[in-house]
Amino acid sequence: MKLSIVTTLYRSAATIEQFYRRAMTAAEALFTEVEMVIVNDGSPDNSLDLALALHRRDPRVVVVDLARNFGHYKAMMTGLAHAGGDLVFLIDSDLEEQPEDLALFHQRFAQGDSDVVYGIQRSRRGGLIERIGGAIFFALVNALGDRPLPRNLVTARLMTSEYVKALIRHRDREFVISDLWQQTGFRQNEIVVEKLSSSPSTYSLWMRVDLAVKHLTTSSTRLLYLVFYTGLLIFLASIGMIGFFLLRYVTVGIGVSGFASQIISIWFFGGLITLMLGILGIYMASILAETKRRPYTVVRRIHRTRDVDTAAAPKLASCTSPANADTSQ
Repeated sequence: MKLSIVTTLYRSAATIEQFYRRAMTAAEALFTEVEMVIVNDGSPDNSLDLALALHRRDPRVVVVDLARNFGHYKAMMTGLAHAGGDLVFLIDSDLEEQPEDLALFHQRFAQGDSDVVYGIQRSRRGGLIERIGGAIFFALVNALGDRPLPRNLVTARLMTSEYVKALIRHRDREFVISDLWQQTGFRQNEIVVEKLSSSPSTYSLWMRVDLAVKHLTTSSTRLLYLVFYTGLLIFLASIGMIGFFLLRYVTVGIGVSGFASQIISIWFFGGLITLMLGILGIYMASILAETKRRPYTVVRRIHRTRDVDTAAAPKLASCTSPANADTSQ
């Protein structure tokens, strides 16, 4: 059985060499054939040079060099599309998720009731603000999303090739990959893993907010229904208030006055209308992105050694073989 390890690079120069050694060591203990697909997502440091050095030393390493930075999720989907293993192990290269956990994923997978084994954290890492933000995010997703998400997901997951083929058939241009993981279906089971905090997150607060908005507006229809019913409720309430004031004026002779109440009403309804138009605008922006049918990513070059003899591939203790020729696709 062949295993494909898929990972991405973005400011990963400090960890890629150690990640390669640890991941390959863990894989070689379980599988007779192993390949590693590394996607360079336009990393501004020398991550690509280090990955190419690994490719020259070990023909099992495939380097997919993207034309620019397309984002973590799209880079992962591109890597999965180039994986040729019977099983695919997706994991980040920053070593916050430990490559040795492959044994845990494989042990759970060997029970025979899974097409996907994915990792979750027992508790969310980070400080108080980050944990509170995560709790709010999952609360909103569960309340407004069409599909609930497992809490505290990590990237690491072991998948069958059949599942991966179904996953990459999704052609959404705007997406959150955790939603696609769930939407694809198949038999999925979780295991608890430890995620280290060895490096600062590349996701800023604004990126996290943008991720939450994108998740809801690309995967949820409940939000649109909420906008509709909110507008309907306000309309019915306004009709009721108009009827009340008219009835009071006819029966008692008391009219409606007050400049402050008018200003407050204008601000309230103006803000509400602006909010609704903003939500609809985000949905329309997503529709526009989908109708353009642009590719996920643009691959500049694929560095792959043809006809790799995995039995003759160099072991980690002696990765000093001559450089292999690169081929482009």
